[in-house]
This record gives sequence, structure tokens and C-alpha cells, in this order.
Amino acid sequence: MASLLVRIGELVSTGRFRVSAHGFEELASDDISLAELVEGMPSAVPVEEYPDYHKGPCILVLLRQGDGSAVHALRGVAMNAPDIATLITAYRPDPARWTEDFVRRKPK
Repeated sequence: MASLLVRIGELVSTGRFRVSAHGFEELASDDISLAELVEGMPSAVPVEEYPDYHKGPCILVLLRQGDGSAVHALRGVAMNAPDIATLITAYRPDPARWTEDFVRRKPK
């Protein structure tokens, strides 16, 4: 899991990233700062990895905004653009669905 996160972190730190249309919508609807997501990548905590996702490998990470609030960001590397990281979506995790640290899903 760490290698994909490191790769995406390197791409983000060098400005080689994009945000999907859905990602922009979710950032706006949850009042999440893109700048804070970019700045927070070095301290991102891996949550779940999806190496076989049909559009390319992606990883769900936990980041904290400046006020300490939790944000999940799904980032990936598309098969057709392996040198660009994509922010697929970002959202504020629901405490009813996640453990207190927002790193594991609660059983249904």
C-alpha cells in the first residue's frame, strides 16, 4: 500500500495532479480545501487500496484539515495517464460508518 501512496505523493508534490469533475463537486459540497489536501499529502494515512480498479490503481487516504477535521480522499493513477495523480473524490467520513480514528470501516 505504501508504494502507491508514495508514488501519488511524489506526483502531487511536483504539481503533476488533476481533480476529477466529481472531485471538484465533492470538495465544494463538503467545504474541503484543495490546498489543504495537497499540503497534507505527506502526512496522509493509508486506509484502503484498490490496486485492481478498472481505471487504474487508487488508494483511499485519511488527511486532516487545518482545524483537525478528518477528510477521506480517493487518489489514483489512471492507466492512460500514469504520470499524473488524480483526486477522484474527497469527503468527510461519516462517524457512524467508520471507527473513531476513521481508518477502518465499522462492521455492518
